[in-house]
Amino acid sequence: MSVGELTQGLTVSRPAVSQHLKVLREARLVTDRQEGTRRVYRVDPRGVEAMRAYLDRFWDGALSAFKAAAEAEEQENEP
Repeated sequence: MSVGELTQGLTVSRPAVSQHLKVLREARLVTDRQEGTRRVYRVDPRGVEAMRAYLDRFWDGALSAFKAAAEAEEQENEP
């Protein structure tokens, strides 16, 4: 979608959307290409997959730590 298409129905200005898209492009979460006088953006599946893999590792670690803490607390509270 173009910036104009993305801003339709939003309360955010075109320049603000453009700035967000710049950040997303630098993070490799979206790609863009020139189509005539406008720039068209799309989600980059490779970037989204990399982000998902990172979040999966993060949550796996967080859940493992939570499980260990819960088990340790349970052992402390046993008679």
